[in-house]
Amino acid sequence: MEYENQAFLRSSELFRTLWRVNLSMRRIVQKSAADNNLSVPQYAVLMTLTPRKEMTQKQLGTVMQFPKSTLSQAVEGLVQAGLIIRHPVKENRREMQLIISEKGKTLYETIKRKEGSIHHAFESAIDTLSVKQYEELLCSLRQIASFLEDESEENGEDKHD
Repeated sequence: MEYENQAFLRSSELFRTLWRVNLSMRRIVQKSAADNNLSVPQYAVLMTLTPRKEMTQKQLGTVMQFPKSTLSQAVEGLVQAGLIIRHPVKENRREMQLIISEKGKTLYETIKRKEGSIHHAFESAIDTLSVKQYEELLCSLRQIASFLEDESEENGEDKHD
């Protein structure tokens, strides 16, 4: 009984801590997106696509795990804003290739460098950790993420919902 109670307390503390991190991240991302006239999904697409320079919309959907309608709306908004360029893939005209535009690259760099951005917040947070602490934290979070992904797949949950 004592072991079960300790395990519950540990799992509850981990859940609450990750929830706090998640809420803080969402607040920062929402503010950054709004400050740059983007929706949160548009912001996420821009932050995911820019480092890769280009990818198909299908690849982006796999990476981001957004519902297709959310992804399509975000991409359309970014195309309309001139932040990404979309054109059919030569081998498969039904598939769309997404390429970051110069305007998109510029916005990405502006967002990334701005004080108060999620990138800035994480850099500052990481600076409070030793190299060993950072590596152990990242390893632990990857292990937890993999476990939870495997657990949800075993329970028949769709990653894309």
